[in-house]
Amino acid sequence: MSVQEVVLVCDGSSLKNGSDNSPAAAAALLEWNGQRKIFGEYLGVGTNQQAEIVAACIGLEHLKRPCRVTVISDSQYVVKTMKGEFRRKANHEFWSRLDKAAQPHRVTWTWTRGHAGHPLQEACDKAARRTAETGQPDPDYFATLLADLK
Repeated sequence: MSVQEVVLVCDGSSLKNGSDNSPAAAAALLEWNGQRKIFGEYLGVGTNQQAEIVAACIGLEHLKRPCRVTVISDSQYVVKTMKGEFRRKANHEFWSRLDKAAQPHRVTWTWTRGHAGHPLQEACDKAARRTAETGQPDPDYFATLLADLK
């Protein structure tokens, strides 16, 4: 059996990043065999960096078996840390979650500029922002975002 190829686009959102009351959320878009699905997670109060880490986690955690995954993130913090180019100075519990989520997979970490017209990244950004605003993932909104990509 061959290893499934998956693209994971992820983004985090912290609406008032740096304040004491900053609602944060994460979204991940998985693409495989011509199919796409968006997942979201509300973090409560959190930073943008924490939300970016969780975004990668939730995508990887939704994979049912080991895959070859290309992770695309607009967070240099996540990409460079997972490539070993940045040291982990904070958010250790989040990094531990990501290490565990990535462990069964062969992962390639790729950075893309945020808000630069990458359609899947833009959809993830919207999904994360909506989740942060409403305090919960919105599957109907996610379905609309996916329909708009076709």
